[in-house]
Amino acid sequence: QVQLVESGGGLVQAGGSLILSCAGSGRIFSRYAMGWFRQAPGKEREFVAAISWTGGSTRYADSVKGRFTITRDNTKNTVYLQMNNLKPEDTAVYYCATAGSPFGTIPSNSRNAYDYWGQGTQVTVSS
Repeated sequence: QVQLVESGGGLVQAGGSLILSCAGSGRIFSRYAMGWFRQAPGKEREFVAAISWTGGSTRYADSVKGRFTITRDNTKNTVYLQMNNLKPEDTAVYYCATAGSPFGTIPSNSRNAYDYWGQGTQVTVSS
């Protein structure tokens, strides 16, 4: 059974930083692109960042480009999201997800490209 477990969320002041982690099991995660999405209250889940299976290609939403960095450690089946200069509008539940097909070299920003999701971790940024 595939499982993704996010951690690292919390409450932070605007301008602060957080590192989210997503640990996977039940699949050879090193073969799959991984993504981070977020959902704020009353809004649809939106793309944040994604990384290819090798880690050689990354993709970011315009709203986080230059502030967030996605990385992965395939020896630990873990993907990370470093979030700097956080803003109140970054407040949301953050979800990690694993791509539905292996060996993707161009990570997708579409929810439909991901088949397993974590339970989410809350990030709250106060002004």
